[in-house]
Parts: sequence; structure tokens; C-alpha cells
Amino acid sequence: MPRPKSKNRMYFGDEQEHAVKMFLTATTFTERNQIYNSYLYEPLNKMIDSIIRRYKLYRKNQEFKDIHADVLSFLITKAEKFQPAKGKKAYSYFGTICKNYLMGQIIKDQKLQNRNVSYEDISKSLEERPDQVYYMRNSNDQPDTSRFFIDLVDEIEDFMSSTPLNENEIKVGSALIEVFSNYDEIFIHGEGNKFNKNLVLLNLREMTNLSTKEIRSSLKKFKIIYKSVVDGNND
Repeated sequence: MPRPKSKNRMYFGDEQEHAVKMFLTATTFTERNQIYNSYLYEPLNKMIDSIIRRYKLYRKNQEFKDIHADVLSFLITKAEKFQPAKGKKAYSYFGTICKNYLMGQIIKDQKLQNRNVSYEDISKSLEERPDQVYYMRNSNDQPDTSRFFIDLVDEIEDFMSSTPLNENEIKVGSALIEVFSNYDEIFIHGEGNKFNKNLVLLNLREMTNLSTKEIRSSLKKFKIIYKSVVDGNND
């Protein structure tokens, strides 16, 4: 009599969590490869498959198998950063890495698609409104400016990899990383130490396809990080 299929979808349980620890502490390529093929290959493939389909994280003009392979390759490059000593589950860490990566790639695709849209007329009127401009201390000093945004992006990435977020928050967080990684594009030319918050919002809308209300709601958690980094850089 054929064995009935189990309704338990825990394809990544204690055995796989232990295998991850073994994988990280293995000292040879052969040992790691054996652990990966025996215990992790199938569960990770199921995880990625589930994440893509559940969250509908498809990329335009790419086949499912190519998206899947790209995510798996990226995940393997980030696996060594997982630290079991912190008490986190590998399943949660790997899942977050996959979701964030996919969302980031989709946002980049959207940005490229919208690149032909000109913001000149919009930005000109916005730049003339003092209530829509942020000034940053020490921003005339280029190394300080660079340090601030590097720290900000690092903090957002750490936050997203360790905090449960909803779909909109993941979209906004990934968009913020993309925007602040290219911080020089949001500064007003010739003004050095100010950037326009509405231009940031405009970019977030284009990159996430969310409404202004949805973006503002999703930004709440990230504002705390921004304030923390500002305070740290201004000490």
C-alpha cells in the first residue's frame, strides 16, 4: 500500500538546522559539499520555490528556473554570514535573505524600466520648497557623507535580515537600500548638504508601485534606524 503524503510541510526542521551548523564548521570543500548535497540541497530548493510562488516574486522576462537558480546562488554566497550563536534559526535567516534579494532585484528591474521618465520638471518645483528639504550636518565633507550612507545601508540590511517584516515593508526597505546606496543622486546639485525628501518619496513610489499612504506606513520602522544613524554620526 503506497505511503500517504504527509501534510507536514516542515521540510526545514531540526535535522536541517543541525546540517547548517555542520556545513559552517566543515573544514574542507569535500565535507561541505557532502553535507550540502545530503541535507540542504532539497530543502533550500523547496524554500526558494515556496518563497517565489507565495510572495509572487517573479521577474519580468525571466523564466522561473532562472530566477530560482539566481536566488540559490546568491543565498550560498551569504550562508557563511549566518551565526547560530545568536540563537536565530537558519530557516528564518535564509528565508529573509531570499525575500530581500528577490525584492531588491525586482525593484532594480522596475527602476530600469522607469528610467526613461524625466523628473526634471517635478524636482525643480520641489527643490524650491524649503519645507521639503533635509539638511545634514557635515555633509559638505564628502567622507562624512559617504560614511553616513554606508552606515545607514548597513543598519537597514541588518534590520531586515533579523526582523519579521510584511511584504510592503520589505519592498520599502529594499528600495531604501537602493536609493541610499546611490545617495549622490538624491542630493541637490551644487548644494552639498541637503536633499529633498519628496524626491526620495517619488523614487520609492516608482520603485515599489505602492501608494504614498502605504509607503509612509511602511517607513515607520525605518525612521528609527535613520534617527539612530544620524545621532551616531553627529556625536
